[in-house]
Amino acid sequence: MKSESVSRDLGRLSNKEIIALRRRHALHVKYEEAVALYAEMELPLREIAERCNVTLGGLGNYLRRYWRKLMLRRHGVSCEGKDPKDVKLVSFGQPGLVTHAKYKEAVDACGSLEYIDLNVSQVARKFNVDGTALANYMRMHYEDIPVWREKVRRKLGIADNIHRGARENCKEQYAQAVEMYRSTDKTIPEVAEICQVSLGGFSQHLRFYHKEVIRKRRAERKAARNPRVPGKMSGSGRLHQPSEATVEKYREALELYRNSDLIIAEIVRRTGVPLEGFRSYLRVWHRDLMLERRGGKEGKEADGYVDLTKTKCYLKSTAAKYAEAIDSMKNHPRPVAQVAAEYGLHVESFRSYLWEHEPELVARQGMVKREDGKYVSRQATEKYAEAVRLYETTTENLKSIALRLGIVYNSLGGYVRRNCREAQKRHEELLRRVIEEKQT
Repeated sequence: MKSESVSRDLGRLSNKEIIALRRRHALHVKYEEAVALYAEMELPLREIAERCNVTLGGLGNYLRRYWRKLMLRRHGVSCEGKDPKDVKLVSFGQPGLVTHAKYKEAVDACGSLEYIDLNVSQVARKFNVDGTALANYMRMHYEDIPVWREKVRRKLGIADNIHRGARENCKEQYAQAVEMYRSTDKTIPEVAEICQVSLGGFSQHLRFYHKEVIRKRRAERKAARNPRVPGKMSGSGRLHQPSEATVEKYREALELYRNSDLIIAEIVRRTGVPLEGFRSYLRVWHRDLMLERRGGKEGKEADGYVDLTKTKCYLKSTAAKYAEAIDSMKNHPRPVAQVAAEYGLHVESFRSYLWEHEPELVARQGMVKREDGKYVSRQATEKYAEAVRLYETTTENLKSIALRLGIVYNSLGGYVRRNCREAQKRHEELLRRVIEEKQT
């Protein structure tokens, strides 16, 4: 019975949902042994990952997503009355909950007069933590405590006269790098490589002695998360731009796209690049070029984003296809059908393109737009106006009207059927009334 119920429930799901369920089941099976070890033993996460032959990053992500309560319990963090998803072990720019619990007592001791006669290393040994790690932790998150301790110990005459803070040679060594990081959008690794300084040393120097620069960059990165603008800094702190390998890969295809009338399918065939990859490359990095190709004139928002959905879909190759015929019509006005026949074009497609892109030329050709939005010939409208008026106000048939006015019946009939549906309805209503009157 249970298997039948499961089969019935699965039958209601789409193929996509069934595939997602199977993948999730496979994921739970993969990490089942690791989760059991994590819950029952105090082994480090790395050792558990090695025992179960899974990656450390994958196991950590799995626990954070599906076993968050278990992870919080292991670190001694209570989530009572809160959603476990809202409880974070590490907040951006703040000390982690585990780290805070580890150094809390030692930091409180450093900030009290009871242990003022001890230096930071001695306090650290009393609370079983590393002295250097404790000092670095306070520089990052409790920078006022080391300064306060030094002042008080000097007043009491128990200072060890050891220099604390950035040394002069370090200031000189990192001065150029700090200024570059402050005034440009380059990342810490990029600045360290350009200025030929130690990456770890420069990173620590910034975190300890130039916190205002770090805070400024952090605010810029937060503001740059959405929308991401090509050439500008993104939320990761890096410039939002394609890699050099990607640029080189699509260089030839992009030149053809920019300077030729070839469609994308033909461009990728000639250059040997993947079709979807090239389309994605254009959408992400060259939206303005796509807009230009599609015939758009505006479309850029205040933030520089190009909304392609608000532009027309005519291709550059389409414009080139009709260019010669349009120039000919401008220099020698004649009917659209005649021009289309001369240049081997589909007459209705050519006419639609003219209405959309060359409204002035269409107007000069004698076309007018009616209230229903349909374009008709001004000459034909004037020629058949009297015939249409008689047709919609009397019961006389079209053949009789055409004969009386000296108009070709087939031409009049075609014009009425194509352009005068309302006149037809009025004529038929008049005929129906006449027939009803005769019957009564």
